[in-house]
Amino acid sequence: MNVSLNWLSTHVDLGGKSPQELDDLLTFAGIEVEGIEIEGVSSDKVVVAQIMEAVQHPNADRLKVTQVDAGEGQLRQIVCGAQNYKVGDKVPCALPGAALPGGFTIGETKMRGVESKGMLCASVEIGLPKGEDGLLILPSDSPIGRPVKELFESDVLLEVEVTPNRPDLLSHHGMARELATLLKQPLKPLEIPARDTAPAGESVKLEAADGCPFYTAVKIEGVQIKESPAWLQRRLESIGLRPINNVVDVTNFVLHETGQPLHAFDTAKVNGALVIRRATDGEAFKALDDATYTLQDSDLVISDDSGAALALGGVMGGADSGVTESTTSILLESAWFEPSGIRRTSRRTALSSDSSYRFERGADPQAVLPASALAVKLILETAGGAAAATTAVAGEAPVRVQPVTLDYARLDQLMGRSISHEAADEILTRLGLVKQDGGQWVVPSFRADLQRHIDLVEEVARVHGLDNVPSRFQGAFVASSAVDAAYDADMALRRALAALGFHESQTIKLIADNQVADSLPLRPLQDGDLIRVKLPLSEDHAVMRPSLVPGLVASAARNIRQGTKALRLFELGRVFRNAGGGKAKDLESDGLAILLSGPAVPAGWAQAERASDLYDLKAIVGAIVPNANVQFVPKERDGFALGADIQADGQSIGNFARLLPARERELDLGGAVFVAEFDLAKLRKLRSGIAHAEELPQFPASSRDAAMDVPVTLANLEIEKTLAKLQEALLISFECFDVFRDPSGEKLPADRKSVAYRFVYRDSGRTLKAEEVDAAHQRVLDSLVKGLGVKFR
Repeated sequence: MNVSLNWLSTHVDLGGKSPQELDDLLTFAGIEVEGIEIEGVSSDKVVVAQIMEAVQHPNADRLKVTQVDAGEGQLRQIVCGAQNYKVGDKVPCALPGAALPGGFTIGETKMRGVESKGMLCASVEIGLPKGEDGLLILPSDSPIGRPVKELFESDVLLEVEVTPNRPDLLSHHGMARELATLLKQPLKPLEIPARDTAPAGESVKLEAADGCPFYTAVKIEGVQIKESPAWLQRRLESIGLRPINNVVDVTNFVLHETGQPLHAFDTAKVNGALVIRRATDGEAFKALDDATYTLQDSDLVISDDSGAALALGGVMGGADSGVTESTTSILLESAWFEPSGIRRTSRRTALSSDSSYRFERGADPQAVLPASALAVKLILETAGGAAAATTAVAGEAPVRVQPVTLDYARLDQLMGRSISHEAADEILTRLGLVKQDGGQWVVPSFRADLQRHIDLVEEVARVHGLDNVPSRFQGAFVASSAVDAAYDADMALRRALAALGFHESQTIKLIADNQVADSLPLRPLQDGDLIRVKLPLSEDHAVMRPSLVPGLVASAARNIRQGTKALRLFELGRVFRNAGGGKAKDLESDGLAILLSGPAVPAGWAQAERASDLYDLKAIVGAIVPNANVQFVPKERDGFALGADIQADGQSIGNFARLLPARERELDLGGAVFVAEFDLAKLRKLRSGIAHAEELPQFPASSRDAAMDVPVTLANLEIEKTLAKLQEALLISFECFDVFRDPSGEKLPADRKSVAYRFVYRDSGRTLKAEEVDAAHQRVLDSLVKGLGVKFR
């Protein structure tokens, strides 16, 4: 909500507080100020100056060199590019040091070789609304040297975020009431004339009292619809509203003044009585925004005897019943609507207004008649006409507050005896509460949020200031626990994955039955392992997830539909299952799931696009457990195209799989999707301990390549296992760098393949001789021949 300090000042003396001081005051009272905007001229160094001379700039066709009188006793030379002025005009002059909007500070400079000691300004350059192109021409009687800010009204606009439980702050009078309490200043009362009321009788038919228990209307005849007076337009423009006409502007002004929404109907467009009823299912309603909405029987409408919907109750008026230039008689509505109904209609129709925003949070029922009386007064002043002698009333204003007892002993305990009972009573009194005998407090109608003893204590603490409440306890040292260590390990794992380009997902712990097929639990599911919800909210929340993968797959599908090409997702969370086919108690464990799909690197002029594959995922696993030897051991998984057991140093830590191509097409994933799920407890152990850095080798290494002719069915894993068993002291690393197959059988039998490895040898204490490297390499080759029967090409 936008709040004008000029407007607030009509209700309370702000005590010379700066905008920043008011910001701090409201923030510490629990009212967040999201922004401060200064409107108007703010600098004292922008003064009225008269142009005494203007000659052509010697080095620029579009510039002139002016001599101006800024009230300093001597002329000031300023270079200017505007063309709309003449000698003798008075214009704003920003002297050196003047701070202009946008963080621009004026200084002395040279423009195309001519000295310029300031700046002649246009209106927008000093914070005023945009006017004609060029300089702002001031009135001829403006005193030379006078700060321009004194000639124009300036204002400060606060953008305030009001919590849903404080609808009393959604008006300038309500915000002023709050500031009056915080500043200990008197609140100026609203000048509202008294008006008599009378039963509406047949003129208002209240058929939906559950949704609108209180409705009032005033008929005003002989009004003249025209432009609002300047003061009213300024008030609305100060908070960003566009003036429309005098009647509509008055209703908007009263809303932002008191917090009570109003609506004016053109009497000529109302056929008979006003009827407050429920809409018929499927009824069409054309709103003021010219859009047509289909209503449901839970929506509340204001109609007439013809049945035509004139307004959507508490939300927005109708396009066919509003006030126009031809209106001469109006019906002024002021009512109270049940918040839940307004909230439901507004959310369903996606139709929100200043009125619905206040009604759905709970407007003050006791403000209905005063707001109507204030609006009648202002309409008569701005539009003329004659109002009915009485306000027609249907129903009764609901009572939403009740007395609350303040427990002073509990207050002392919670406040640390930092405030006396008398001071606490004074705060509550300033907030509008009235004390009765027995410690009970009568709560004002606009504070329906005060319902319990603790609510009164909170108000006292908020106004008194939490900084004034002494701290009774100091933070005690607590030794690190296993929970702390697990949290730290998980955060480090998150950072590692984020550094690898992954995005963390957080999915719901309940999945649908059709998502179970995507599960990749560490131990295959058996009958009875699933934990089902007895009374699920929907079919999508029927099963406690036995795996994190279904949630990631669903997230991947949503991201693909939004146009994402490369998917890098991970999730840490808890999984659930029965043990032993449901024969034991439920088990919960922490896991990590990773999903990889799409391009591994983006296509560019220097490289072609390459799709991610299982080796990219293997490299990622190796990166998060850098001190372990990671291997993928093939293992079939039902419902997946590929499957493997992920091992680190021979210990199983998780599962790998690729989704079935049919499942990938079903979800529109557009390519291979690789997933992995890990036992988080095992990952924590592998990543724990002190990280050790190895010294750079002091002696060179020597490499040898070998191409092996092996059966096409031989897995690379078998080669790695054989080399690990050899334990050759000089062999420090090896890697496969090429695989060749010829299905035609011309260059290599179709049942054979060529696998090329690079072997690296080094001794940490000396430089190896060629004969030593050759001997070690031969031992490696012999072990492969003996262990696997390979042939070397």
